[in-house]
Amino acid sequence: MNDQEPTRRTPPTAASTYSVPVPSNDDSTPLAAAAQQHVSLLQRASAIQRFERPVHSRVFVVANQKGGVGKTTTTVNVAAALALKGLRVLVVDLDPQGNASTALNVPHSEGTPGVYEAIVEGVDLDELVKPCPDIPGLTVLPASIDLAGAEIELVSLVARESRLDRALQSYLKDCEAAGDRIDYVLIDCPPSLGLLTVNAMVAGREVLIPIQCEYYALEGLGQLIRNIDLIRAHLNPKLEITTVLLTMYDGRTRLSAGVAEEVRGHFAEKVITTPIPRSVRISEAPSYQQSVITYDGTSSGALSYLEAAREIALAGSKGATR
Repeated sequence: MNDQEPTRRTPPTAASTYSVPVPSNDDSTPLAAAAQQHVSLLQRASAIQRFERPVHSRVFVVANQKGGVGKTTTTVNVAAALALKGLRVLVVDLDPQGNASTALNVPHSEGTPGVYEAIVEGVDLDELVKPCPDIPGLTVLPASIDLAGAEIELVSLVARESRLDRALQSYLKDCEAAGDRIDYVLIDCPPSLGLLTVNAMVAGREVLIPIQCEYYALEGLGQLIRNIDLIRAHLNPKLEITTVLLTMYDGRTRLSAGVAEEVRGHFAEKVITTPIPRSVRISEAPSYQQSVITYDGTSSGALSYLEAAREIALAGSKGATR
């Protein structure tokens, strides 16, 4: 018979006696770093009431032949940010889908006069440009579905590659003569390298390339750069890649960090410091016919676009490009 004493069990400790670990101030985790960056961007956005005007009108082509990288979103939100900080901005919607027009609450149904009439029929932009009803200082040259046939119609026209350039330069001169100089023009290109995009690149002076932080986004980048080089050599020697913006960035993944590192290694100082994060607010805003800046100005997406616009405006006020 076993004479050993029965094992004594320790009574359970009351829950109230457990010590709760105090969160550390370590900001090295992705969540903590994102929170810290959000606060920093919010403080900076609140501190700056107006951006300085550029030395001269700057004409940006927002281009990337890959779809879904954020061209229209970037065009709309950078334009909105610049306008809300006191600058005069014109958005040229060169995509037949008219998404930029939708996001800025400008009518663009079939038959609505817009960029098609400007480049195919030669109508003056004064008759076609419409104000954005929600943002003072922001105007839009809308695109309707009529623009879908412009690629074919442009083929037989004289000086087919430079029709947008001539219309735009005439309009900019008229505005400046009237004492209402346009500070920034942003041309939203379709996801292709056809005649519409060629027209945009002949009309532009600077190229803004949005690059999605995914592997596939890098594959077509070489072809885009080669096309820009061809246009610079034969049609527009003033064209230059000045700004690269990382979009749909997810700081929690190694993929986004790797793509960002590779892009910065290639384009160096041309890459805007603050990437644009993946954001539900950015995706929601167009369904309310708004930019994310006006839809939710304190969201991470809005603050990131405000910071991107600040960097662009800072370069412009110094008479330099990025």
